[in-house]
Amino acid sequence: MKTFAAAFLSLSLLTALPSVASAAASDNTRSKATTTRKVKSVVLRKTAVAVPAVATFGQVAGLHDVDDPLALKSSVAYVLDQNTNEVLFSKNPQAVLPIASITKLMTALVVVEAGLPLDEKISVTDDDIDTEKFTHSRLSVGTTLTRGEMLHLALMSSENRAAHALGRNYPGGLDAFVAAMNAKALSLGMADTHYVEPTGLSSRNQSSAADLAKLVNVTSQVPLLRDLSTSREARVALGKRMVQFRSTNGLLSSPLWDIGLQKTGFINEAGKCLVMQARMAGRQLIMVFLDSSGKASRIADAERMRKWLATLPGETATVSTKL
Repeated sequence: MKTFAAAFLSLSLLTALPSVASAAASDNTRSKATTTRKVKSVVLRKTAVAVPAVATFGQVAGLHDVDDPLALKSSVAYVLDQNTNEVLFSKNPQAVLPIASITKLMTALVVVEAGLPLDEKISVTDDDIDTEKFTHSRLSVGTTLTRGEMLHLALMSSENRAAHALGRNYPGGLDAFVAAMNAKALSLGMADTHYVEPTGLSSRNQSSAADLAKLVNVTSQVPLLRDLSTSREARVALGKRMVQFRSTNGLLSSPLWDIGLQKTGFINEAGKCLVMQARMAGRQLIMVFLDSSGKASRIADAERMRKWLATLPGETATVSTKL
């Protein structure tokens, strides 16, 4: 019965597809030499779906609509002569925005001023995992480093788990540490500044350019923070491996810059941020750039500012643009 069914099926196919049957019969009469046919392959690709960019707080507030003579991509910019307190450039200096990892400057200042032993070993735990932005870290749970090494990685490479571990290992724990951060800001006259955690991953860590200039002024006078923040790279033992960490600020490698202290920052709500203390044209300057749009725009803004400052005479007129 199975043989009959198979034969019937073969007969049906030959009847329905005479051309195929004919071709098959013809192939059986050919020699064993083969003929290769080129077959055009068609690849179907999924249509790319455009994902709208997340607006920064500055964009929502219209700060980017404010023009400035340097056409900066940063919606907030501020340059202060550290010695004379003269404001050389000002764009939306009082706008209060998320500051991302610029937060870590205050984290470092509180740790150093607490006098906690830098050689004490502290470990990364599950509590240090980012549940705000779900970012990754090269410091896996269980990594044990000295407090000094954690401080170095937090300032140089902006390691979030390092910064969080520093706050968590403060006397009284994380809540006491955040309270100390806000108390220090208040003592420095940073009235527009508020912290809720030590890494900058939360958009509720907010400040203004004028306030951040005060923070840079103080932290740049701490030799350890100057050294660690301007370090370009470091090899750290993570278990049995030696791992290379690098600075997040490419300007440290430029011979055109003499940077005494720096910190970068980025989260979607804050845009690209950068603060520095640098020496140029015989001046000690503090620079703040917040909410810069574009991958390398904060660096480009700093370069525009450097070139502009080089053109200023000894007695400078300040530039101020406000919303």
